[in-house]
Amino acid sequence: MKRVALALLLVAAAGSAEAADFPPLGPLGPVPVPDDNKITPEKVELGKLLYFDPRLGGDMSTSCADCHAPDKGWQDLQPICRGYPGTEHWRNCQTIVNSAYYSQLFWAGSSTSLEAQAPSAARGAVAGNGERDMMEERLAQVPVYIEMFEAAFGTKRPLLRDAWRAIATFERTLVQRDTPFDQYMLGDKSALTAQQIEGKELFEGKAGCIHCHNGAFLTDEKYYNLGLPENEIFEESELHQITFRFEQYAKGVPEDIYRSVKTDLGLYYRMKDRESMGKFRTPTLRYLEYSSPYMHNGVFFDLIEVVEFYNEGGGEDAIERNFGHSTKTPLLQPLGLTDAEMEAIVAFLESLTGDEITMEAPELPKDAVMK
Repeated sequence: MKRVALALLLVAAAGSAEAADFPPLGPLGPVPVPDDNKITPEKVELGKLLYFDPRLGGDMSTSCADCHAPDKGWQDLQPICRGYPGTEHWRNCQTIVNSAYYSQLFWAGSSTSLEAQAPSAARGAVAGNGERDMMEERLAQVPVYIEMFEAAFGTKRPLLRDAWRAIATFERTLVQRDTPFDQYMLGDKSALTAQQIEGKELFEGKAGCIHCHNGAFLTDEKYYNLGLPENEIFEESELHQITFRFEQYAKGVPEDIYRSVKTDLGLYYRMKDRESMGKFRTPTLRYLEYSSPYMHNGVFFDLIEVVEFYNEGGGEDAIERNFGHSTKTPLLQPLGLTDAEMEAIVAFLESLTGDEITMEAPELPKDAVMK
């Protein structure tokens, strides 16, 4: 009875933004910068080159830009991200744009800074698969890099730890703060259309989106199970199945889970507790127009699909089906939105994206035989 009462209370609160305690929507502020890695022109210039440089990987076939490409929304536009040759990744790539505002990176929050995220991706077995000493030695054999690392960090030789700091610095320049929504929140009431304003009111009220997508960054960075449908690609692709089994093994799941479960358990891999099963971090809603497909497994390609999914109260809980207990959030309940209301919410979501951020890949420096 207590759980039913709690669910009813949450549903009642969903129609009123004032009934909950969370940050209100607002314009995006300046990008946060750590004290031990201040932004300098030298770091940005170096970080840009390294972002596009496949030397920071295993067989020099994969750079940051291969999975997070400027002309693909700074991700890769696939439901599941491409992986290191011979593998396929197991989750959707997230856009790099505005990633500097996250305090928890990756879908399960396994990195807490851009400086920590970069090596995790470059060295991950299904991502960059790079070996630390080899990557560092590659950089040391490039005369231009020797000069640039010294200018940026004062070192006589390129160090891999500084490479990650340079890439993180470059990524902190990939920020979008001039969207129609930001302009509206800063006082320009003509920046949003009447439909978008209606969508904003629904977002904060009847639809209850603001309960999880709040504040200036439009995320509470908490973890939820939404009951997402499985991505059929895992049933059709041998490499995806192999990679998923590898991830299950590498993350230390019990044997019974390894041998029987085909569901991504999300936060569980970090926490190893039943209540974390199937939960993933709330993503920001900024730059959505250029970062489809959506959700951790890329099952939705259009924003209207996403809104319809929430309008239906989410989906079936795979955790309950596999383990007999549900972790699906009680915040998700049928909303009763009309087609016109859902279209208004989509229009509002589109106001959270400004002009596309594009960039030409730079010409990379050449190796040289060192004396």
